[in-house]
Amino acid sequence: MRLSCLQENLRSGLAIVGRAVATRTTLPITQNVLISTDQGRLKLTATNLEVAITTWIGCQIEEEGTITIPARLLTDFVNSLPNERIDISGVEQPLGLSLTCGKFQATIHGADAEDYPPIPSVKSGITGKIHAEVLRDAIGHVAFAAATEDSRPVLTGVKVDIKGDDFTFASADGFRLAVYTGKLAEKAKEDSSFIIPARSLAEVNRLTTPQSEPVEFMTTQARSQALFLLDNIQLVSQLIQGTSPNYQQLIPQKHETRAVMDLGQFQRAARTASIFARDGSGIVRLQVSAADGRVSISSRAEEIGENTGDVEAKVEGDDSKIAFNSKYLSEVLDVLGSGEVALETTSPSSPGVLRRVDKEGYTHVVMPMFVQW
Repeated sequence: MRLSCLQENLRSGLAIVGRAVATRTTLPITQNVLISTDQGRLKLTATNLEVAITTWIGCQIEEEGTITIPARLLTDFVNSLPNERIDISGVEQPLGLSLTCGKFQATIHGADAEDYPPIPSVKSGITGKIHAEVLRDAIGHVAFAAATEDSRPVLTGVKVDIKGDDFTFASADGFRLAVYTGKLAEKAKEDSSFIIPARSLAEVNRLTTPQSEPVEFMTTQARSQALFLLDNIQLVSQLIQGTSPNYQQLIPQKHETRAVMDLGQFQRAARTASIFARDGSGIVRLQVSAADGRVSISSRAEEIGENTGDVEAKVEGDDSKIAFNSKYLSEVLDVLGSGEVALETTSPSSPGVLRRVDKEGYTHVVMPMFVQW
């Protein structure tokens, strides 16, 4: 292998694939990045066996080749170099790479590319396209609500349903449920349903940040893998096998009280209450007063103190009270953006529902906490 590329391009490429490099693994070679020449460009690939990310950068190739190099060492070295041309050449004994940039030179030992785990490919299956901005919005509204513990794997994923030109993302961790519905960039040729790890979608979200063109995705017929195609980037993720809860049955179909509040004021009151809730089992109490047109948000810690904040509200229905975990309440308010938010409740022991008033398509259900009023 012999080639040259700009430090800026190589640094950017390593940053893209770096998030897929395994950190704790029983397969040490997955801590390497796979470097190869591919049709006049330099191809970088990393995988942690759950997700694989590949990107291509421009370079001048004199001799083709492929090798794997420790990702962290290579990234740290390249990041320390000046923004100049890097000359890269393969070393036979011991196997590795020699890198020269200006007055800096290093030799990094590597491993044979044949020992690297094969990167899954999705060459045929069910395809679709979604606008990058819509995809980022959908992921941002649901991925955080997925479970982080692996005791129930299906809950660590996001359920994706595609029907015609409609799509639905849904995630739940047993204490809350987030459902986002939207439109595809074009009608899908075939309806499909699968569960993708929330961590994989978070990486897709990160990679689409600079992109404006629609993102193409594809799943295998066996629903075992999903592929996302971006500008010069390809992400392949394993899909989660199993049956996720029927989220439609978890959304309350009616409510006794509906309070519409300014989202900014609600956020401020919830954030203030969460300070005291930290020492009070994370409990935030919400009391809706129809006569006064307000929602009181309070919390207390027995040995420290208590706090109450009032938010003006347009209330439909009866007075109501409900308690939420402060973390769950704060996280959903943070993703709702701005405008007005509606809180729908039935009883202190029934789930509460949060929706944006001026933006349809998103529903967030939070299970209540049982408290002494």
